[in-house]
Amino acid sequence: MKHLVLAAAGAALASLATPATAQSAQDRLDARYDRALAAGYKALFLCSALGHAEQSSVDRSIEHVTEMELSGVYSAIDPIIRELPHEIRRNSYNVVDIVTVTWHETMLPRVAQNRGRGQGCSLLPIGHEVPSEPVARGVSEHDIYMWHLRVSSPLRDEIEGAFEGIYGEGTRTTAVIVDGKHWNGGSVFDWNFALGYEPRTPQRTWSVAKSMASTIIGAAVHRGEVDVNTSAGLGAEESDPRREVTIDQALRMATGRYSDTAGNRTDPLYAGGTTVDERAQNWPLIHMPGTVFRYANNDTLAAVQAIEHTFEENPPAHFFARAGMGQAVAETDWQGNYVLSSQVWASSLDFLRLGQLILNDGVMSNGERLLPEGWLDYISAPTGPQPEGRAFGYGAGWWLFNDVEGVPSDTIAALGNRGQYLVVVPSRNVVIVRRGEDMVGTRFDIAAFTRDVLAALEDGGGD
Repeated sequence: MKHLVLAAAGAALASLATPATAQSAQDRLDARYDRALAAGYKALFLCSALGHAEQSSVDRSIEHVTEMELSGVYSAIDPIIRELPHEIRRNSYNVVDIVTVTWHETMLPRVAQNRGRGQGCSLLPIGHEVPSEPVARGVSEHDIYMWHLRVSSPLRDEIEGAFEGIYGEGTRTTAVIVDGKHWNGGSVFDWNFALGYEPRTPQRTWSVAKSMASTIIGAAVHRGEVDVNTSAGLGAEESDPRREVTIDQALRMATGRYSDTAGNRTDPLYAGGTTVDERAQNWPLIHMPGTVFRYANNDTLAAVQAIEHTFEENPPAHFFARAGMGQAVAETDWQGNYVLSSQVWASSLDFLRLGQLILNDGVMSNGERLLPEGWLDYISAPTGPQPEGRAFGYGAGWWLFNDVEGVPSDTIAALGNRGQYLVVVPSRNVVIVRRGEDMVGTRFDIAAFTRDVLAALEDGGGD
């Protein structure tokens, strides 16, 4: 009996020790994974920030990118990312070609490759060899824009406040542009930029890309190539219930599919080198399509994949060129799938031109129509399920300021991580751009800024 008791006690101690050992192993595994993600994040951002700036004839330094894009990022990788050693290889045009970041002595470095203007940088899978051949490309020509600080503007206090932290302690505003109508009927255009930035400086759009994706889908609808009420093509075959999900439901974050984190971080795709097909398309249904709002990168990626058959003749680069968005580049995964949930680089001027296009219901200043008539009404209609517990509603790829005090209810916005904002106020004929590199834990109050800008335009401010 004593032997049995001792054996039982030993088994109990072993069972208590097992979780601690397993947890320790998991901690080590997670730490290794975080280093791999940090290295991928750094490689991609150095490649994109420097490469797109060089393609746009804009000066950026490694030190400036490190200070702005590579600080205040996700808590798991922020302590790691800036210390990982990197190398930058340039091609014969002296443009960034390959960025490698070393992360573990037994593994090959993480690799980001610049695929050229119109495609940008792609992150290769963990363990991929460094490509030996560069992709030939040069630097494109651009108009020269003159810009300066306007001192006699009704918006000067609000714009300066955006740079001084008035709308969020610790926030880092890099650019503000306001294009609108004055109380007396005249036009007001004002802007300002932080040190190291100018109107053509490309920054990552983060989730503003979702609104760009919606607009690119709108252009395909206008060309007669797509119907948003048809299937997004999810699922293995026609009998798969996911095949019932429409492009419209994907744009409205209402596919009903599961996603593993709130906001659907998609780290394996954004920093791990996986593909859109591997990461975004295969999640199962847990709600009937069209019944529950769940903000997820996967839904936008599904909507974009549904129109990929149009990209051979009409890639995003063609739309950006027609819309006058001269620095905008939609990047892809390493297999060529557009990551239009986040991975677009665009200048503040590109944001402005997108806002002006939406404000004019898809018609350019020269009279050319790029989007279907009534597209503004479509994207701003809260016809799908709505977010719970938020002041903002959601349309088709655009946020809705339809319940924000002091802001017209027809206001829509494209919102992105680290303070990327594009606000369109149709009833006031106003477009507001705010770019930033806000660190984790800080937040710029775009609703308050919009309210104050509109109030200044209404009463004339200090003009």
